[in-house]
Amino acid sequence: MADISLSKAVRANLLSLKGTADMMATTQNRLATGNKVNSALDNPSNWFTAKGLTNRASDLGALIDSMANGIQTLEAADNGLSAMTKTLESMQSTLRQARQDKSFQTASYTLPASGLTNTSTLSFDAGAVGDTPVSINLTSQTNTATAVSTASTATGLTGATTLDTLGLADGETITVSDGTETHTYTITTAATEDLDDLIAGINGETDLDVTASINADGQFVLTADNNEVGITVGGTGSIAGLATQAAPAAIYVAKTLDELVSEINSNTSLDGKIRASNDNGKLRLENQSTQKLNVDGVTSAGVIDGSTADVSTIAGNSVRAGLTGQFNELRDQLDKLSDDASFNGINLLRGDKLTITFNETGTSAIDIQTKEGETINAFNLGVPTQLEEEKLDSDVTIDGLLTDVKAALDEVRSQASTFGSNLSIVQNRKSFTEAMINTLETGAGNLTLADMNTEAANLLALQTRQQLSQNSLSLASQADQSILQLLQ
Repeated sequence: MADISLSKAVRANLLSLKGTADMMATTQNRLATGNKVNSALDNPSNWFTAKGLTNRASDLGALIDSMANGIQTLEAADNGLSAMTKTLESMQSTLRQARQDKSFQTASYTLPASGLTNTSTLSFDAGAVGDTPVSINLTSQTNTATAVSTASTATGLTGATTLDTLGLADGETITVSDGTETHTYTITTAATEDLDDLIAGINGETDLDVTASINADGQFVLTADNNEVGITVGGTGSIAGLATQAAPAAIYVAKTLDELVSEINSNTSLDGKIRASNDNGKLRLENQSTQKLNVDGVTSAGVIDGSTADVSTIAGNSVRAGLTGQFNELRDQLDKLSDDASFNGINLLRGDKLTITFNETGTSAIDIQTKEGETINAFNLGVPTQLEEEKLDSDVTIDGLLTDVKAALDEVRSQASTFGSNLSIVQNRKSFTEAMINTLETGAGNLTLADMNTEAANLLALQTRQQLSQNSLSLASQADQSILQLLQ
């Protein structure tokens, strides 16, 4: 207070105590907060520099969470791809098992001794070979008869014998037919034309399967060129003895067992789904299909009679048929795995795009997505759609399916490798960002944090100074008190 007068020594000690108290307050604040710069007033340069560093560290810290979610999303996709890989490998195993299985059903039939006709057939239909029956004739047409011929009654004829000698006149015609082609010879001058002229006219018709000649007895003869045609003689003129001759009757004989085996095995319409063999004199048929095979023309006793009224059935390959169901179930799992491999609403396997930002300005980022944004499912991988049992009938078809599944497996593995590379990038950036945050926070701390050891030592020194100042103040006061004692 202005009305109170203090000595110079007391005032000096009080001022010293006040300065010491201020410094102790500052030191205690630093010890309490851990910072030597708590506001811009303490050190503007350090304060704002540290603030910039901590702000950037805070921004990067927010990105760390995004990177962590991105890592989990990639791991979810990788889990899905790993499961799909195992599923595709199981599909391969299923197809290989079908490829190796040869448990085809067979039946052996007895060939008849006789009784077959030209219409007797074995007919294969239903399931194994489709709805359109494929028939094999049990007989073959054979004609062992001699080709027909017809001869004139007159003998001793020669090529020079004139036609009028045979009773032919000018303007008359002689027609010769083999049932398909017909040749007409017209007589112009019977007195000068001879048998050589007639023979040349008939034989000159190259499409006519009939040959004219004079035999050793001097008869004019017409002979069929083969045993499948007849001879028809007509016209306005005639030669005594020449008569129409019908073609020899066709003869049908049963095919041998080996002939039937060869014909069945070489029939492309059966598409390799039936294999025939000689089973000790019986016709052995193997149904190389998953579907049942109806064989028309076999009695219930297993005797081939060629009648369409009799049917025998050979069961299909039940093992391959069962493996078809396994394959389809595994295929369905591919789509379900693709649908379930999501994290936080993002499913990379369904073509979703994952964007991860690596810095606070947004200039460094990565976009993660499947190739061309396609869904990784059975259809896009080229895995066959719902597999029918018939698809496993043929080893060639199974080999094709194995090729398709192998291509799908390669594509899944390639995508897994791509996602693995992306995951490595994100993990590296996350580690880098964490290290950067630590660096930034350390830098900010270097500018603002207090050295606790130093501040503790400072506080101890200030406490000592305060005690000394208090003692000095006490001594100064004692000097003033000695004057009071003189007045007493």
